[in-house]
Amino acid sequence: MPRTARKARVLLLSSPPPPPSPPVMLRRGGVVLLVVVVVLGLLAARCDGKKVSSFVGTYGVNYGRIADNLPPPTEVVKLLRMARIKNVKIYDADHTVLDAFRGSGLNLVIAVTNGEVKDIAASPAKAMDWLNENVQPYYPSTRIVGITVGNEVLGGADAGLAEALIGAVVNIHDALKMLGLATKIELTTPHSEAVFANSYPPSACVFRDDLMVYLKPLLDFFSKTGAPFYVNAYPFLAYMSDPAHIDVNYALFKPNAGIYDAKTRLRYDNMFEAQVDAAYFALEAAGYPEMEVRVAETGWASAGDATEAGADPANARAYNFNLRKRLFLRKGTPYRPGRVAKAYIFALFNENLKPGPTTERHYGLFKPDGSVSIDLGFKGLVPSSSSPSSSIISFKRARERGWMALVQYSATLLSCTFIFLVLS
Repeated sequence: MPRTARKARVLLLSSPPPPPSPPVMLRRGGVVLLVVVVVLGLLAARCDGKKVSSFVGTYGVNYGRIADNLPPPTEVVKLLRMARIKNVKIYDADHTVLDAFRGSGLNLVIAVTNGEVKDIAASPAKAMDWLNENVQPYYPSTRIVGITVGNEVLGGADAGLAEALIGAVVNIHDALKMLGLATKIELTTPHSEAVFANSYPPSACVFRDDLMVYLKPLLDFFSKTGAPFYVNAYPFLAYMSDPAHIDVNYALFKPNAGIYDAKTRLRYDNMFEAQVDAAYFALEAAGYPEMEVRVAETGWASAGDATEAGADPANARAYNFNLRKRLFLRKGTPYRPGRVAKAYIFALFNENLKPGPTTERHYGLFKPDGSVSIDLGFKGLVPSSSSPSSSIISFKRARERGWMALVQYSATLLSCTFIFLVLS
């Protein structure tokens, strides 16, 4: 989750399975016989071993719940369906959420919390207990496609937690394997940008030397399982940390001069792609050039304290609107054009109980009552100022004020309609 103390910089992987063997054609007695090389039993076993897709399309959302005024999870499922958001990530394994997602068809990533990591690392039995409690009673009717182990563990102040991370990952994986779920549920851990020593220009990005003792076994393990490298990438935090030297338009996907990476001769016109490529360069330098980078969190706060530059509704809408358009292009980055960029937006709701500065409580696409907070063309659970009923009222008021007001109203409505169509 975002924290203003972070250094803002950047994100991981998998190789596609080999194509199935072609059928073998044999001639016998002048008649061509089609012999299927893999018998039905082996074919079934192969299908069973095929890795499930943990991310549909390119756009997802983080469903944080550090609040006391949010809609019940059953209503949240309705909201997600209305918004056509299919990929959802939560920060725990709350059973009311797991129950609400039953039969929804939505992809759900659940989490082993930081507070559970040490116990699970210390005991394979604890890992199995965790799965028996939080996965077995719900899967597959609740479409659990992934489990994250910890969140932003590396680079934090708890060295014991960092040491335990790989053990927890391995124990959860082994338990999934015993349950026959290791190829059906993706396992990974999200990192903050604190794992990087530097990230500018992108080609210079490398991991911190002091963290490689923890990162190396993790990356070795994930390179074998085919899991992506998850990073929390926030152009907003980068801009807020140095507004005097970073063009806000570069952070918001708006027209700007961009940056030029002399080593690769690549030009970047937005910070999001530069942050993603920085992670690719760090992975390559560490010996993992084939690993996919996936963004676990990204977003922009719609309100903040006086010292938090750029935190306002206009910038929040611009970033989220332009990022969504960028992701819907289904293209890669300048350095990895063949790797489609994928990201989970932070966050679904404003969370009123999050500690810290004002920005922490204002990342949501929706307000706690289910109405729209950042207008991207989504429908809310309750009408907002852009709802049809309010539009009718505005039309009546404009008509009462005269023809000029009516023309202005019509022009505004037409522009809003165009924006919605672009996003759809």
